[in-house]
Order: sequence, then structure tokens, then C-alpha cells
Amino acid sequence: MANPSHSEPRLVETVKREHCFKGFYRLDRVHLRHELFDGGMSREISRELFVRHDAVCVLPYDPQRDEVVLIEQFRVGAMDKASNPWLIELVAGLIDKDEQPEQVAHREAEEEAGLSFSALWPMTRYFPSPGGSDEFVHLFLGRCSSEGAGGVHGLEEESEDIRVQVWSFEDALQAVRDGRICNAASIIALQWLALNRAEVRGMWS
Repeated sequence: MANPSHSEPRLVETVKREHCFKGFYRLDRVHLRHELFDGGMSREISRELFVRHDAVCVLPYDPQRDEVVLIEQFRVGAMDKASNPWLIELVAGLIDKDEQPEQVAHREAEEEAGLSFSALWPMTRYFPSPGGSDEFVHLFLGRCSSEGAGGVHGLEEESEDIRVQVWSFEDALQAVRDGRICNAASIIALQWLALNRAEVRGMWS
């Protein structure tokens, strides 16, 4: 139970913000003070912040066949910490300035998996690593036909080499249990579908 004697902190005071690096992504160093639970303000602290576009991730799902379409591609972030840095993932992409998340979901489905969605079901939105990154993820379920899905896709100009595979829902969920699927968006989406599958199939079948 919350302690009623404690305040609900809301105030953040930015003292200084330095742009340390800018490439495809940006790294800032933020000097700030923030309100404390017991009242008053913290001392000035420094935090490095990985600044990046918000992202859209979508789990393609065929409710008639009870199958999901997952992609597999090399990920540099997993290179030193996974026995196999080719990760099993969702269709995903970054939001450009003038795009809506739903537009990104449809665009990336075509580019990365050769799929089209007849409907999108918003699952959730979340911060994957708010201790050091401002990335915000929009997570969707995409209604599709899994018949004939597969092959290698991706844009050559973005150096994408993406293998597309159809999984039964139960096999994909087992891959989460086994640790073969080990990235946040895929785990969250498949667990969400496990909780809501009857409702989704009832609405979409």
C-alpha cells in the first residue's frame, strides 16, 4: 500500500544537456535534478541518454490457422552475449517524423515479410530500457494470412537479410519458454496473445 505521507514526484529540472555523439542514433548527457518521494529536490545528477526514434513492432497472426509469422535476422547487440546472434523477432521498424505507428506496421510487414494486414490490434506501448534510452515501442497484432508466407526479404539499401518463417502459435510460445525467443517485444507479444487468444480468434475468425 502506498504511504500517504510521501508525495508523488513530478518535477524534473534540466540543468544542462550536452549532445555527445550523433550518428544514426544520438547520445546525450543530461544534467538534472528531480523531485524526491520524501519531498524536496535531488542533488544534481548526470545521466547519459541514448536518443532514438520510437519503434513499431507487430506480430503477424493468422487466426484461422492459429499461426504466427516470425522473422530471423542478425543483431549486432547479441553478437557477444548469445550463442547465435540471428534472433527470432517480430516485424519492426522506426517511426519517421510524419508517420503514424499504424503506417509503419503496414510498411514494415511488406518490406520485411511480404505480408499485408487486414487489421491491426493495438496490444500495448512500453519503454524497453528507460534507464538509459528514450525509445518508446508501439506493439500491435496484425491480422494476416500465413498461407505461402516465407522466404528471404528485406531492403538491400538497408543491408537487411531477413528470413521469414511460419510457426504454429504453440510452437512459438514453447520457443519463449525454452529461451530460443529472447527479445522483449517478441516475448511480450506472444504472452499477450496467449492471454487474449480466445477473444482475438472470436473477433477475427
